[in-house]
Amino acid sequence: MPTASAYQNFDKLFIAGEWRAGGAKPRDDINPWTEETLLEAPQADAGDLDAAYQAAQKAQPEWAAKLPSERAAIFAAAAQIMQARRGEIIDWLVREAGSTRLKAALEWKAVNGVMLEAASLPYLVEGAILPNDTPGKESRVYRKPVGVVGVISPWNWPLQLSARSVAPAMAVGNAVVLKPASDTPITGGLIFGKLFEEAGLPPGILNIVPGPGSEIGDAFVKHAIPRVISFTGSTPVGRGIGQLAYEADTIKRLELELGGDSPMVVLADADLDLAVKAAVFGKFLHQGQICMIANRLVVEAPIYDDFVERYAAAVRALKMNGPDDPETVIGPIINRKQLESVEETIGKARAAGYRQMAGGDPDGLVLPPHVFAGVEPEGALHRQEIFGPVAPVIRAADEADALRIANDTDYGLSSAVFSGDLERGVRFARRIQAGMAHVNDQPVNDLPFSPFGGEKNSGIGRFNGRWAVDAFTTEQWVSVQHAPRPYPLDARVLDPQGPASSGG
Repeated sequence: MPTASAYQNFDKLFIAGEWRAGGAKPRDDINPWTEETLLEAPQADAGDLDAAYQAAQKAQPEWAAKLPSERAAIFAAAAQIMQARRGEIIDWLVREAGSTRLKAALEWKAVNGVMLEAASLPYLVEGAILPNDTPGKESRVYRKPVGVVGVISPWNWPLQLSARSVAPAMAVGNAVVLKPASDTPITGGLIFGKLFEEAGLPPGILNIVPGPGSEIGDAFVKHAIPRVISFTGSTPVGRGIGQLAYEADTIKRLELELGGDSPMVVLADADLDLAVKAAVFGKFLHQGQICMIANRLVVEAPIYDDFVERYAAAVRALKMNGPDDPETVIGPIINRKQLESVEETIGKARAAGYRQMAGGDPDGLVLPPHVFAGVEPEGALHRQEIFGPVAPVIRAADEADALRIANDTDYGLSSAVFSGDLERGVRFARRIQAGMAHVNDQPVNDLPFSPFGGEKNSGIGRFNGRWAVDAFTTEQWVSVQHAPRPYPLDARVLDPQGPASSGG
């Protein structure tokens, strides 16, 4: 049985299966609800980072050689431990990430699903036998782990957005070094050390190094050992990581899930009650601090005014009763800097003359949800990822105009469309330039075996299921010549159309 206090002490890094002091100065870990210090979080320096990568590289071959059932058992155990630790994990998400009880429970459930998914992934690492035209030759393709994966995770859904890369990468035979966001070193990082230590993961397969970007950020990406870098975060930072990976001495693959400007489109034949409920959830879950949140609400003209009135009324009724009330919907912005950014967006909306239908002043870091009507599709909030509780509602003249507005963005992560005609909704969804599109549902969806990822400036690659297997493995062609074959030693007699020809 788990001990009661095991998930309370997080003052050390987790490297090579051991808890050790960090080489850099500890950093205050702040509770966004109170702005008080939770603890002094350990910070890694360049030496710690190198030790983590070296440990991962040393441990990985033996881990990859284990039977699929042996690796699967670790993740099945982790899922069971999460059940026993549910209250502790949710409490940490509330205290450190500023989650409401509602959001924390949803995140816990999603990560528990990731662990169960990971328990199946060792059995999805498949090879192939390919046809070929050389007599006596067998052409095989083996799929194998890349080796070591570096994961950089964000602060907004820290448990989920770390687990989504860490668990599948390890399940298919890799070792991992994880750098969580500075605002969430526990829920995005060190809590996984406790979880997998308890589940029996061999030392060195998971190493966790919270640390300042100025100290270890560039080195994390450019280090010679990792073959794949998986990053979830903003598009500007993702561009920087891409540049660092390009400059590294060893060529690396990138899995990038970046920013979003997700449209939620409501067509004139939509069920208005359903659309309003979905738009409240899809805009204000975790105060809008989600990459795939409904960043813009695009409503067809015949129902625009009715939608705005109903929507604003529903938003004004959202509860902000603090972290202990399970009915609280709106919690704090993660930190002061982010709050100032959201308030600047609100200032732009007011200066543009948009009609404010809901809002209010912040109480600490808790900012009431804001709704602005009459927003111009190419106005003050155009192509801006808000990342806060601000809902711009845009009027579209008709379906064609709604599609134009939806696609008029540099991003392409998630999207949604509401229509009373499902096939009309599907036709619309397929024309949205986004990696994900949802009919009669809001855009915040992430399922363990469905491809998650974006187009345009929202990233490259896909997460989950067999797409995660592709992301964290590589293919090797191995041919077997079962019988001797003739070799044309004289180039003058080589038939370029014959089976013995070879590529250059």
